[in-house]
Amino acid sequence: MMGNLLNSIHHGDCREVLDIIPAESIDLSVWSPPYFVGKQYEAYLENFEEWKNLLSETIKKHYRIMKPGSFIVINIGDILCFKDDEIPRFQTNVTSRKKIKLTKEEILDVKKIHPEFTKYQLADHFGVSEQTIQRRLEGVNIRGGKYHPETKVKQISGLIEEWAEASGFYIKDSRIWIKDPAWANSKWVGSTIKAVDETEHLFFLWKPGETKYDKKRLTKEEWNEWGDRQVWHMQSVRRNDDHEAKFPIELPRRAIKLLTEEGATVLDPFMGSGTTAMAAIELKRHYIGIDLDKSSVDLSLQNISEFD
Repeated sequence: MMGNLLNSIHHGDCREVLDIIPAESIDLSVWSPPYFVGKQYEAYLENFEEWKNLLSETIKKHYRIMKPGSFIVINIGDILCFKDDEIPRFQTNVTSRKKIKLTKEEILDVKKIHPEFTKYQLADHFGVSEQTIQRRLEGVNIRGGKYHPETKVKQISGLIEEWAEASGFYIKDSRIWIKDPAWANSKWVGSTIKAVDETEHLFFLWKPGETKYDKKRLTKEEWNEWGDRQVWHMQSVRRNDDHEAKFPIELPRRAIKLLTEEGATVLDPFMGSGTTAMAAIELKRHYIGIDLDKSSVDLSLQNISEFD
């Protein structure tokens, strides 16, 4: 059965396809799942609970098929604008954008001296409109996102650890991918304190067992540059015109080279555009790919045929 699965891309829900992969046959699983950030390819996930079920069940399904001592490497980012109606509004007083530099404190100082002043008298005093006085005193000019749910940063590491340990895996290592600033994913940047998106996580989930560690897998330069380094500097994919969520081939290439030998079998249950398969081919490993989206399966097959 394994021969029919090797070096091919399979269309379907990975949670179902993983069930037909033979036990303890996978040397490494490298993948980047949907991030729950509103991309078109994750539209089938109706809510956050469905997203959590997808990831937790996918990790759980891996335990049977991974070889003892092997790893799952998950590339994922925190949800930087996680919608949450339960948290208070974050209000931003964007003083640099105000045409009139009058402050609330200045108005209150005058009201201490003249408590009887109406907003019209205050407006005359400062030479501004009564609307300006009202905005300053009531805060109605402060940005607070009143028409949309408030957002927060939803950190992913705790969830990954929880799902991993519930399935028998343990996080043995984690790396940080420093990528190009993703301005297109950072629509909040501007009049808030939030920074542009330019990092992602790589979690190394270990299945208990003997792990082979061979220093000869990498050159001395590779060990110094990234093998022993927690931070991986890699340029992002320059064009996502054929698939809206692509990671650079250098990402799976490093994981495959660091953690496997030639002839190993590498799995990607969210194959996307075929990047993990191409890295496996380049490094003389076998691959198994899965994707729910038929157009992604077709794209992967096309990219692999052109690469191979």
